[in-house]
Amino acid sequence: MELKYKLYMKHILPLILALCFFTNCSKNDATSKDYTYYYPTDEASITNENIPGSTEAFDPKGIALSNEKLYVVNGNVLEIFNAVTLAHIKTIKEYTKGTTTIPLTSLTSVSVDNGRIYLGTTESRLFVFDETTNAGISTVGNGQWWQTFVHVFGVVAKDGLVFVKEKEKSIKVFETSQITETSDWNLKPIAKLNTLNGYTEIYSMDVLDGNLVVGGRDAKSYLQYNIAKIKANAANSLTTPIEPEKVQFVDIKPIAVSFSKDFAVTSENVGSVSYLKLYPKADFIKMNYKAVLSVSDILGQNAFGTIVGTAQLDDRIFLSDNTNKKIRVIKLNKSTIAEQNN
Repeated sequence: MELKYKLYMKHILPLILALCFFTNCSKNDATSKDYTYYYPTDEASITNENIPGSTEAFDPKGIALSNEKLYVVNGNVLEIFNAVTLAHIKTIKEYTKGTTTIPLTSLTSVSVDNGRIYLGTTESRLFVFDETTNAGISTVGNGQWWQTFVHVFGVVAKDGLVFVKEKEKSIKVFETSQITETSDWNLKPIAKLNTLNGYTEIYSMDVLDGNLVVGGRDAKSYLQYNIAKIKANAANSLTTPIEPEKVQFVDIKPIAVSFSKDFAVTSENVGSVSYLKLYPKADFIKMNYKAVLSVSDILGQNAFGTIVGTAQLDDRIFLSDNTNKKIRVIKLNKSTIAEQNN
C-alpha cells in the first residue's frame, strides 16, 4: 500500500502543481493592468512679439519660476512674465542701487530663491536683486574676469547656498548670508567643485534632496554633488575641488535640468537632435535614468532646437529654445490605459 501511495503521489503532484499554475495565471490575466503614458502638446510660445516695445531679436537662455512668475534671460535684459497668463510684466535692463547703475549685458542664467533674484553674466558678475521690488541688493564680481569670476555661465540658489558655474571646470559655492547690501564685491567662496569638463557653455543646475545636480554637457553625464559632503570638505575643496558622482553616457549630452513636483525636467542632445525628457525624481536622484517621456518634437512636428533651460508649473512645461528664439510652452498630458485579459 505504501508503495502504491508513493507512486500515486508521484504522478498526482505534477498535476496539482500544473493546475495551480494555470489557476494563478487565469487570476492574473483577469486582473486589469494600468499603464500611464505622458505626451506633450503645443500650448503657446513667447517671442519678442510678446514684449511691448521690443525691437531686438529674442535670445532666451536661462529661465526660472517663482511665485507664478517666469523669469527669462533675454540677451542683455531680464524679462518677467506671468507664468499663468503669459502676460509680460517687466523688463529689467540695469542693476540699480542708490546712486549706482550698471547696465545688464551678456546675461546667461537666473535663479530665484527666498526673495532674491540671482542673475549671472559672462561679464564676470553675479547680480542680486530683491524679488519683490527688483531693487539691487549687491553684486559679486566687478566685471573683470581675473577677479572673483572668470565669466558666469550658470547659477542656482537653494537652501542658503549659491552655486556659480564659471568658465572651464569650476563651480564656486557661496553662502547666501555672505551677500548683503554692504558686502564686498570680491567675496571668497566657501567651497569649489570640479565639473570635470567644460569651457564656455551655459550650464544648467538645480538642487534636489540635498544634492546639487548639474547638466554636464561636456562631461556627458548628470553631475551630482552631495551638499552635506560639500560643507564637510569645504576648506579642502578650495585647494582640490570636489568631484561629482556620475553615470557616464556615451552619446548623450545633458543640457538643462530642473526639478518640479514629480519630475526631473531635462533636455538632452544626441548628435544634432534635442530631446525633452521627464524622469521620476526618486529614480533620477538615484541615477536611474529611465525616462517616462522622451520626445524631440510635438507629435511628429515642430522639432526642438537646443533647449538651454526648462521649468514646470502644474501641467505646463516651459522650454527655452535658443535655436528657435522662443520660449515654448508645452502642455503635459497624461493618459491611463487599463488592459484586461479575460
